[in-house]
Amino acid sequence: MNVVITGGTGFIGSRLALRCLEMGHAVRVLGQKNNSSEADNSLLLENAGAKMFEASVTDRRAVQDILKGADLVVHLAAVQHEMNVPDQKFWDVNVAGTRQMLEASLHAGVKRFIHGSTIGVYGTALQGNVHENSPVQPDNIYGVTKLEGEKVVASFQHKLPSVIIRISETYGPGDRRLLKLFRAIKKKMFLMIGSGENLHHLIYIDDLIDGLLLAAREQRAIGQTFVLAGKDVLTTREMVLAIARYFGVSLPRVHAPLWFFWALATMLELSLRPLGIQPPLHRRRMDFFRKSFMFSQDHARTRLGFIPRVGFAQGAALTAQWYEQMGLL
Repeated sequence: MNVVITGGTGFIGSRLALRCLEMGHAVRVLGQKNNSSEADNSLLLENAGAKMFEASVTDRRAVQDILKGADLVVHLAAVQHEMNVPDQKFWDVNVAGTRQMLEASLHAGVKRFIHGSTIGVYGTALQGNVHENSPVQPDNIYGVTKLEGEKVVASFQHKLPSVIIRISETYGPGDRRLLKLFRAIKKKMFLMIGSGENLHHLIYIDDLIDGLLLAAREQRAIGQTFVLAGKDVLTTREMVLAIARYFGVSLPRVHAPLWFFWALATMLELSLRPLGIQPPLHRRRMDFFRKSFMFSQDHARTRLGFIPRVGFAQGAALTAQWYEQMGLL
């Protein structure tokens, strides 16, 4: 099968590409090299046999070229948590870029289109036990534009078989997002902000890839929206303790007040973002200590047969081992 993956130099896209190559598929990757990890992933994929296209989904010619003869598209490209770019960039990539991918996929005769969305579409409604039909109330430009992207995908569903996947917090070998957390815990420098009792429902990268491939294969997935989350629901405190156990360290019992850091993050955003400067601390980062949620697995289990297998303690250990092997810890 000819597989096209957008955002393929990112964490999720690169690991999906490697799995598809292992399965014997021909893989084309549309991605960029905005940082050293994306450059490393690009080289890794090229050496593994993927055909690389360094471009954006906003590049019409590149999109048309990469989709020639494609059977499956997994669309993961997005402007995500960048705080130093204008809102229009989010609309250009997450909405207009998605529309361009859909139009070109339709023209190329693509058999299935998998759209990678986010649990961020729930926004302020992301509390308690969440499912696919829970209210969506995105509270930042990323969530707003990802929800609009979903609407564009839905508008094509009568003519292009498609599936929307709302991806939970993802971690595992290849991830750099949680590297600072692992480093701080290993060095005994981690500071708990707030009570630490808010809930997380992370998904290990291999489980997520299993779910994406089921969405690409199962006939009953077409036209559906799925939330993919992991095996364990755990508090921030439990999450941090699992990582600390791997390193054999204890953690300080001091907790910092959440209200202070929330106010500081708000002030930094309001003062630095208009200047195009990435704030060292922003409100979205505080969500790690603030938001509390879990996801129903019923729809993904009954329609896809999706059952996550990797618990957080095991996944955290595998992630830490990868960081160590890469010389990052």
